[in-house]
Amino acid sequence: MVHLTVDLIAKSRKHFKKKRGLSFPEYLKTLTHLHFSNKNIEDIGDLSMCTNLTVLYLYDNNITYIGNLSFASNLMHLYMQNNSITHIDNLHNLQNLSKLYLGGNRIAVVEGLEQLHQLKELHVENQRLTPGEKLLFDPRTLDSLAESLCVLNINNNNIDDIRDLAVLKELQHFSAADNKLCSIEELEDVFSHWPQLFLMDLSGNPVCKKPKYRDRLITVCTSLEALDGREINDLTREFLINWKASREAKKKKNNKHDVWSTHPLFSNNHKTIIEIIFICQHLIFFSLSLSYLPGQKNSSFCKYP
Repeated sequence: MVHLTVDLIAKSRKHFKKKRGLSFPEYLKTLTHLHFSNKNIEDIGDLSMCTNLTVLYLYDNNITYIGNLSFASNLMHLYMQNNSITHIDNLHNLQNLSKLYLGGNRIAVVEGLEQLHQLKELHVENQRLTPGEKLLFDPRTLDSLAESLCVLNINNNNIDDIRDLAVLKELQHFSAADNKLCSIEELEDVFSHWPQLFLMDLSGNPVCKKPKYRDRLITVCTSLEALDGREINDLTREFLINWKASREAKKKKNNKHDVWSTHPLFSNNHKTIIEIIFICQHLIFFSLSLSYLPGQKNSSFCKYP
C-alpha cells in the first residue's frame, strides 16, 4: 500500500531538489503545489508540515477515503478524480477551496460541502454507480453553495431530475450530458433561476429530441452563449425571443376570447334555452299581431273584444 507522506515527497525526484540553504522541514513549508497523480496511492498520510499547500494533484490513484487534509486551510484546488472514493468527507477545514474535482469515483451523494463557501467549481461527473443508482444531492450542501458555485459538471450520472439544483443561482457553466433528463418544462423552470448561465451541455439526454428543444432553452436562458457545443449568435437569440413574445401575446388574446366562449351562459345547454326563449318571444309577437288584423276580431289570440 502506497501512502502519501512527507517521506514519499522526500523520495520523489521532482521534490528532491529542494531550495538551497533550506532544511527539509523548511522546504516543506514553502511547497504550494504537490503532483502525485498516477502513483498507486491508496491513502493520504500526515502532510501537516505542508502548511502553504494551495494545489494538490492526486488524480488517477486508488484512494478510497478523503482524510488528513484538515491542515490545508490554504488549499484552493483539489484534484482527486478517477480514484475509488465513496463519500465526500473531511473537507470542512478547506474554507479557501475554490475548485474540487471528484469525477470518476464511486460517490452516490454530493454532501459534506456545507463549509466550503468559496467553492466555485464542482466536478462530479462519471461516477461509477451500481446499476439503477443515480447521483443525489444533499439539500444542505446545495443551499450552502447557492451564493458561490459557478461551474457544475454532473455528466453521465443517471440523473433524471434537476429541480433541486434551482437554488444554484450563480451558475454560469452547467454540464449534465449523457443523463436521463426528459422534461423540457422542468428544465425551463430550473434555468429561469440561473440568469448568469452562458455555457450549457445537455447532449445525450432524451430531452434533446423534444420538438423546439433548442429554441425553447435559448429563449429561457437569455445569457446563453453556447448550447451542446454549438454557439448561439445574437440574431438567432433576438429572433427566438421575438417569436416567443408574439406567441405569448397571441395565446393571451385567445385566452381572453375563450373566457367568453366558455362562460356558463354560452354553454351548449344555455344556448338551447336562449334559442327557445327567442322563439317564444317571436310567437307572442306574432299572436299579438294577428289580433289586429281585419276579420280576426273573434280570434282566440285577440286580447280585446
